[in-house]
Amino acid sequence: MPDYRLGDVIDDFCVRCKRVMNHSLVSLVDGEPAKVRCRTCHNDHDYRHEQAPPPKADARKQALFDEVLKKVNPEDGSQPEAATKPQAKSRSKKSST
Repeated sequence: MPDYRLGDVIDDFCVRCKRVMNHSLVSLVDGEPAKVRCRTCHNDHDYRHEQAPPPKADARKQALFDEVLKKVNPEDGSQPEAATKPQAKSRSKKSST
């Protein structure tokens, strides 16, 4: 375990930059980093141990997709009727005489 000091540069995930960037230590609790400041955007946040938070939009999209799938494939065992192919229209040219 390295000895951390205020101002040390460590890598952490920045939610504003949305990537792992260099950060400066702002505060320590029991010798472990508690708050850091991004050296790119200067945003202060809690130390995240270089782990990105789970994306929120993907969870919502997945829930909506599952809901649509339940409507398409109901779990009661009944199969939806197959769609019939539309008949082709006849192309007859009218003579303009």
